[in-house]
Amino acid sequence: MGNFFDDYQTDGFYDEMFESPGVVRPHYQKLLARFNELGPDEIQKKMEVAEKSFLTQGVTFTVYNNDEGTERIFPFDLIPRIIPADEWAHVERGLEQRLRALNMFLHDVYHEQRIIKEGIVPREVVESAVHFRPEFMGIDVPKDIYIHICGTDLIRDGKGEYFVLEDNGRCPSGVSYVLEGRQAMKRVFPKLFAKYPVRPVDGYCQDLLNLLRYIAPDGNPDPTIALLTPGVYNSAYFEHSFLARSMGIEIVVGQDLVVQGSEVFMKTTRGLKRVDVIYRRIDDDFLDPTVFRKDSVLGVPGIVEACRKGRVSLANAIGTGVADDKVTYYYVPDMIRFYLSEEPILPNVPTYLTGNESDRAYVLENIEKLVVKSANESGGYGMLIGPHSTKEQCNQFREAIKANPRNYVAQPVVQLSRSPSHCDSGVEGRHIDLRPYVLFGEKVSIVPGGLTRVALRKGSLVVNSSQGGGSKDTWVLDHEPNNEPDQHQTQFQTLS
Repeated sequence: MGNFFDDYQTDGFYDEMFESPGVVRPHYQKLLARFNELGPDEIQKKMEVAEKSFLTQGVTFTVYNNDEGTERIFPFDLIPRIIPADEWAHVERGLEQRLRALNMFLHDVYHEQRIIKEGIVPREVVESAVHFRPEFMGIDVPKDIYIHICGTDLIRDGKGEYFVLEDNGRCPSGVSYVLEGRQAMKRVFPKLFAKYPVRPVDGYCQDLLNLLRYIAPDGNPDPTIALLTPGVYNSAYFEHSFLARSMGIEIVVGQDLVVQGSEVFMKTTRGLKRVDVIYRRIDDDFLDPTVFRKDSVLGVPGIVEACRKGRVSLANAIGTGVADDKVTYYYVPDMIRFYLSEEPILPNVPTYLTGNESDRAYVLENIEKLVVKSANESGGYGMLIGPHSTKEQCNQFREAIKANPRNYVAQPVVQLSRSPSHCDSGVEGRHIDLRPYVLFGEKVSIVPGGLTRVALRKGSLVVNSSQGGGSKDTWVLDHEPNNEPDQHQTQFQTLS
């Protein structure tokens, strides 16, 4: 029987594990040895153990428009992604720099608007953003922090360089799968874990809880905190319940809360109980029917006014969506230079704004070669990958761009890096990205690694979980592993 990776091909892509066919990167050497030692049959058994673990834990995700049913076990690949310590240190610096600039931008656009007055970001970009909230102009938020929890999507190109694909500054999801995936890997690969200095991720929930306490009104040292969910039918409800349980806070829906005298209360069997901080997993539009969408039955009437008066703190703050608008994304490198007087550590993917006449002409002429995205969609929706699309689909996007140029951006197709993944036919390369989770409270903290998302279909560049993508564990190393052969291996080789 051959080794597990014998037939693996990199196919010309940047591969996270192999420099070239048969040449493994140094930080993957112990993993290669362990997988070869186990062989395909044993790995298949471990895969079944991991899947059973996800099933019993109820680790699910909802895939809309899926004929096989909407609720499914979150797909998980057993071959981890490994990031060396120095590589991660570079990513961490870039993420912190970016989130600081985004928060300064949000405070600025809701107050002085210096960046607009000095011509760095056009006024129409901000004021035409779907998620810009003029109702919050001049309103201060606790500690001047708007984005407390950010999921920034990173990709690597054909040379292995990291780029920022987008920022998710409203309700980024997926961190529960990071934590559950790590537990599953520890159960099925205890020996492999012992060979690597993997940085832990299980401090995330405590860091998040500390952050929520930090932003409590009036510096309350013992605030009541709740997680506000749209309910059990939301695609990320598993995550909502997981985080609430892990932090030891209540999970509530809108009907569980009531506003009286500009304060928010939670209905309990012992009567009303004041709530100080709400980790909301509901978009602004649905948060308060008296201010935003009148037809929302998910929100809490009066909660926006309570927030304005500083009687309740929300994470993330209202109005952060203007920062993760894909047109605003174009200007983030300029924000970093403007607010921090620094050069961006992590570059953007080159982007065309179809709102600009010259860019629009180029995009319309070359749409078959480009990726086109709607400015405010997420989860892989509202997107065209030109080389993988039909002529009719390209023409539909051309017409949509002409009808609403502000609503689209375009980017060249980046051949995302690949990672070996366990497939029905063996082990094959699949495209991946990385969503680290950045917390901004008293300090900035970043969970080491984050969610590596995998495009499960061969050749696909769509990694989004909501489009049927999967995930794998991300191992950030504390230091370089010792690649000396294990003692028992050396003995075996000598005897043989």
